[in-house]
Amino acid sequence: MSWAVEEWKEGLSTRVLQKIQELESQVDKLKKERQQRQFQLESLEAALQKQKQKVENEKNEGATLKRENQSLMELCDNLEKTKQKISHDLQVKESQVNFQSGQLNSSKKQIERLEQELKR
Repeated sequence: MSWAVEEWKEGLSTRVLQKIQELESQVDKLKKERQQRQFQLESLEAALQKQKQKVENEKNEGATLKRENQSLMELCDNLEKTKQKISHDLQVKESQVNFQSGQLNSSKKQIERLEQELKR
């Protein structure tokens, strides 16, 4: 079949045949170069998609970490409020204990006085 393709070249001068051969060679070279560039393009597109996916994953992870951070900050705030409440409750109870301790000491002294009076 290639002889039919070559048939049209019959009768052409050597110079023209040489130029045709150069052009065909250049066409083959350009086809190979096009294939290589197409392969490079496909490789770059695949790498781009991979990077886009990586960026998307990192955005999602960032959003997840942001939500987790917000949740932890709220938890810390709640714990701080609880700590302050417990601290306040402790101070109130310490005041009550001190007051009752004073009353106890006063009562002990009064008992001692009464016991002294009874002995007399």
